[in-house]
Amino acid sequence: MYPSRFPRPRVKIRENVNEAIRAREVRAVFPDGSVEVMPTQAAIRRAQELGLDLILIAPTAEPPVAKAMDYGQWQYEQKKKQHEAKKKQHVIQVKELKFRPNTDDHDYEFKMKHAIRFLGEGNRVKAIVQFRGREIAHTDLGRKLLIRFAEDLSAHGAVEGQPRLEGRNAHVIISPLKKEVKEKAKDKPVPKLASPPAPSVQG
Repeated sequence: MYPSRFPRPRVKIRENVNEAIRAREVRAVFPDGSVEVMPTQAAIRRAQELGLDLILIAPTAEPPVAKAMDYGQWQYEQKKKQHEAKKKQHVIQVKELKFRPNTDDHDYEFKMKHAIRFLGEGNRVKAIVQFRGREIAHTDLGRKLLIRFAEDLSAHGAVEGQPRLEGRNAHVIISPLKKEVKEKAKDKPVPKLASPPAPSVQG
């Protein structure tokens, strides 16, 4: 008996394996290559006679497909497939690069190299121009910088809309080019972004 303050240990149920298979009959696949539609219990017995488990591998098929194989080996193969799928997955991130309206050429080129690397890795780039103090009166300089940055990256990324001003920041987002698009971009002229309007003079 287990003391009441401790929960009973759960028995781990192997889903879709042997007696847990609920289908009345299955299309059973055996190691010798033979395939036979048969009652599930008969397929389980035959698998066990071979020292194997009967594992449901296609539950939605008509009838469901089950394979006689070692359960440990099947688990290993499933984990390996999941690991490979995870390796191929790429989570797209937004990488931010911050500028000032009067960013010098050295800093500009340094951030350009970072942007090219980020886009090459399949990430998006958000270029931000920050205005401090009286710099907010010269938003046209920040807009020009963002347009220049986007056009300099045209062989590596596509602009998502026009530069936008939000509060004391202006930004533009650049997405990586698909491989097939990237190849065509070398020979195709890139459309220019709209030039900023002339700044209004306030008295």
